[in-house]
Amino acid sequence: MANKTLAIGGGFIIEDTDPNSIVTPESLTDEQRMIAETTTSFVEAEVSPHQEQIEGLDYELTVKLLRKAGEIGLLSTEIPEAYGGLGLDKMSATLINERVSKAGSFGLSLGAHTGIGTLPIVYFGNEQQKQKYLPKLATGEWIAAYCLTEPSSGSDALGAKTTARLSDDGKYYILNGTKQFITNAGFADVFVVYAKVDGKLFSTFIVERTMPGVSVGPEEQKMGIKGSSTRQLILEDVHVPVENLLYEVGKGHQIAFNILNIGRFKLAAGAVGGSKDAIELAAHYANERQQFGRKISSFPLIQQKLARMNTRTFVLESVVYRTAGLLDAALADVDVTGPNAGMLSAKAIAEYAIECSINKVFASETLDYVVDEALQIHGGYGFIKEYKVERMYRDSRINRIFEGTNEINRLLIPGTMLRRAMKGELPLLQKAQALQAELMQMTPALSAPEGTLAEEAQYIANAKRIFLMVGGLAAQAFQQRVDEEQEVLSNLADIAILTFAMESAWLRTMQHVERAGEGACANAIAMTKAFAYESLGEIERLAKECLARIEQGDALRMQLSVVKRLARRTELDIIGLEREIGRAVVDAEQYVC
Repeated sequence: MANKTLAIGGGFIIEDTDPNSIVTPESLTDEQRMIAETTTSFVEAEVSPHQEQIEGLDYELTVKLLRKAGEIGLLSTEIPEAYGGLGLDKMSATLINERVSKAGSFGLSLGAHTGIGTLPIVYFGNEQQKQKYLPKLATGEWIAAYCLTEPSSGSDALGAKTTARLSDDGKYYILNGTKQFITNAGFADVFVVYAKVDGKLFSTFIVERTMPGVSVGPEEQKMGIKGSSTRQLILEDVHVPVENLLYEVGKGHQIAFNILNIGRFKLAAGAVGGSKDAIELAAHYANERQQFGRKISSFPLIQQKLARMNTRTFVLESVVYRTAGLLDAALADVDVTGPNAGMLSAKAIAEYAIECSINKVFASETLDYVVDEALQIHGGYGFIKEYKVERMYRDSRINRIFEGTNEINRLLIPGTMLRRAMKGELPLLQKAQALQAELMQMTPALSAPEGTLAEEAQYIANAKRIFLMVGGLAAQAFQQRVDEEQEVLSNLADIAILTFAMESAWLRTMQHVERAGEGACANAIAMTKAFAYESLGEIERLAKECLARIEQGDALRMQLSVVKRLARRTELDIIGLEREIGRAVVDAEQYVC
């Protein structure tokens, strides 16, 4: 259930959210549960038995399976009914992305097709383009690929060198250039390609594989995701009909950046599924493996690993489904069949660019952590190819690079907040200024707040104050030079990420407690407590590091004392909490919430 009044993108840092206003995995409809079950059944029955063949880069099998997925609606969730799709919400698409991630490389092939490959046409295509391409993309008759990266431009997308020149007769754009690391390139039929018209106007084109001058390079020999096709797309005097210009000349950046936002979010959904899969594998192995005359799952340090893996995954899941609700609410009133679909879609998606970057960074680093620990639990066997966790370990690493590196996304979070504040879209600076007076008058609390997770609610409120305080001081100190202080911006991003993550877990747990009672939410409460406690400690460290760069002398000592007050925590038996969580994972032999 999404907010009726749209939440402001990035507004979580300056305002409170009602727990009943967010979407959680516990609030799925029967139809959404059926979609999740259908996806799980498809992966288990159709994909998993052929995993080794897929990893050997069997194009024919991958395409066959994509078409089977199309037959049961897994490729058409976000395509409007008018063009042969199901026209469902982001929640439904999130469930598919999460479940299909268990299929490894095949999940990437499917995700690239349904997400960054198809959605540019859904959101920005004209009626003729939608009628021509979407029905075939919905069934898998045609497979899509997204072509933004070039050999000399990755994160700097606007530095692309691929060119498009209008032909003398005005009927074609003639494209020349090379695109790098293109997923699905080996078998895709349709390519969404970015090029500069006359070498300067960044624009987007729909290119078909059969057009003369289109070719692909050899397969890249990758460390992971070996079952997905990754090649160069080479364009040599490709005559693309003018009707294949997507949206408008010079507005390719609107498509590129907003589709990247969706891609970042979808990556996070996949990371939820991957993390759950790793927990299940690790818990099962720990229950099977015996050392020193007992199951290794009985050792506290193994339980601690499983507890921390599970907690991070619980928080990530809370972040992803909260964001799915935000995107659904923003896109709910956009008629993607209407004449202004592109402009309205771009505005709706851009609203939550900050949240999408948060999802991407937190998800990719959570998955890396969880899979790394899963391999560690397997010991030497985790390093052996026949164990699935070995492949998962290699596959997970790319996620910190995909869809904009984590470094770029970290810079985007505070940078986008500041730009929105300058435009009057986010009252960040006003809140930061008002906070200064409040902080000088703060007195230590005499007792801890009472009630379910009341103390954690205070931690979240203080985390927001710390972000505003440090961010405001950084803006004042560095002014126009703030972009050069990348270490400070990265720390601010991490404070924002941890704050959004803490709050998402807290909101989800409070919503569930209200509906089911504390007894039914013991694990969720324990995980929320543990994550909030540790996150506030990390936020304090990050803030102090920033302040030492911003201030000096008495001013620094005063600001450090304020942060120390804001980050004060009641000591928590974190070992005891994690033992409870760990035992629950061992007993269930899977992810628990």
